[in-house]
Amino acid sequence: AMVVKLKGVAPQIGERAFVAETAAVIGDVRIGDDSSVWYSAVIRGDAGHIDIGSRVSIQDGAVIHCSTGDGLETVIADDVVVGHNATIHSARIESHCLIGMGSTILDKAHVGSGSIVAAGALVLGKTEIGPNELWGGVPAKFIKKITPEAVERTIDHGVNEYVTWAHAFADETETIIA
Repeated sequence: AMVVKLKGVAPQIGERAFVAETAAVIGDVRIGDDSSVWYSAVIRGDAGHIDIGSRVSIQDGAVIHCSTGDGLETVIADDVVVGHNATIHSARIESHCLIGMGSTILDKAHVGSGSIVAAGALVLGKTEIGPNELWGGVPAKFIKKITPEAVERTIDHGVNEYVTWAHAFADETETIIA
């Protein structure tokens, strides 16, 4: 993995976290325990702080960044799955969320706990997504409420699955150069 100290600040990576060989984690970034950063994902803490909780999966090709500005940061709480090729920029994602593949969440947006942002959705800056809501479309709009059972069945199941995969990849993979 490319873990880069920038301006004297090194990323902090928690215990049992997996960072794939082709992922980049740069600068003012904190990643919690049992989290995973998959292949070709970029977490670039150059302009602002990025805080990623425990048991968070940042899947292949995702980009996490933050704008320069007073008080701007990117925060992803515990137990979140960020899908392949998603972009999160200067936003706050609460716990137990699923950010769908190819979705984009822009500056100062807030995704409440237990929510799902559908694949391909565009969450505009300053959008407030309430707890246990499904949003989708371009631009993203409210679709429906999500039950606690659906959160457990979909989001929490995905979180646990990716923690298991992260541990397997950390313990059982070997890079082979031909």
